[in-house]
Formats: sequence, C-alpha cells, structure tokens
Amino acid sequence: MPSRSDDPFGAALQRAVDDVVAAVADLTAPLPRVLIDGRSGSGKTTIAARLRERWPLPAVPRVIALEDFYPGWDGLAEASRMAVRGVLEPHAAGRLGMYRRWDWARDAPGESQFVQPTWPLLVEGCGLLTPESHPYADLSIWVDAPEASRKRRALERDGEGYAPHWDRWAAQEVAHIARNRPQRLADLVFELP
Repeated sequence: MPSRSDDPFGAALQRAVDDVVAAVADLTAPLPRVLIDGRSGSGKTTIAARLRERWPLPAVPRVIALEDFYPGWDGLAEASRMAVRGVLEPHAAGRLGMYRRWDWARDAPGESQFVQPTWPLLVEGCGLLTPESHPYADLSIWVDAPEASRKRRALERDGEGYAPHWDRWAAQEVAHIARNRPQRLADLVFELP
C-alpha cells in the first residue's frame, strides 16, 4: 500500500473527509441535509461515501446521487431543480420526497424513488449547489481539482462510455459555475490535486 506521500490525492481527500466529518458533528439540525457539489472527477462521490461510513450523528443518512436525476447528457441544470422540488423542499417540510431515477441504458425516466423525511440526507452531484438549493443545506460543500486529474479519474471510473461526452458535460459545469457560483455558496471548499 502506498504511503500518503506517494498519493497526494488520497492524502488531500482524507483531510477533506476529516474536515467534513468534524463539520457534520457540529451540526445542530436533528436530520441534517448535506449537499456536496463539484466538477466531474473532483472527488465528491468518494467524499460522500467516506462521510456516510464515518457519519458522526445517530441516524445514518440516505445518500442520493444527482446522477440519478440528470435527464440525459444535457440535463445538469434540470437535475438540480428536480432535486430541490422532489427531495430538498419536501424533506425540509417533513414530507415524503419522490423522484424518478434516470435509466441511462434506456435514456428515459426509470423507477420512482421515495425519500423519507425521517432520514438525514447526503446529496452529491455536479450542479447541485445553487441559490435555490442552498437554503435547504445544513452544510454545503464544493470540491474541485485540476482538469487533467479530474478527467483521468472520471474516465478511469466511468470508462470509455463517458469519453465522448466529457466536453459536452464540462461546458454545462462551466455554465453552472458562472451562473450559480457554488464555491461562494459552500460552507467548505476543497481544492484537491
């Protein structure tokens, strides 16, 4: 196993997770909503998974990935709106949330997913943190990294099926950042290698 000095990304990721766990431990909301946004390949999904494993509060959170919301390769902006309407607003009001998971194989809406208002929420995905979603966050996080390392990690993770869509998706991320300034909305910002 490589040492931390041999893996700068792993070491930076571990420090980020430690900081997020500490921030969650300080939350006073009984069923907090934690939102993690960042560009593709930046590390947000890994942070979410490790945070769930180390969740410092009594009730374990429901993890929701925004990739289940994107209505296809051009759906980054719409997915955020869907998450607000279907999950974040109902959860904040103590109501059952619902969304339809996107079926990427069929390129069509898939089965319905229900979100109990009695669970803490850990929601992650590109395009999530906007002025509309931010009021529902008890903790908001922005994660980024240099394009070359993000692209390498994303393509290693998702394979060559993602490669033809990289530029198209990146353009939507750039538009999201320019329009919504998620890094300014975030309580915690991490720039990973």
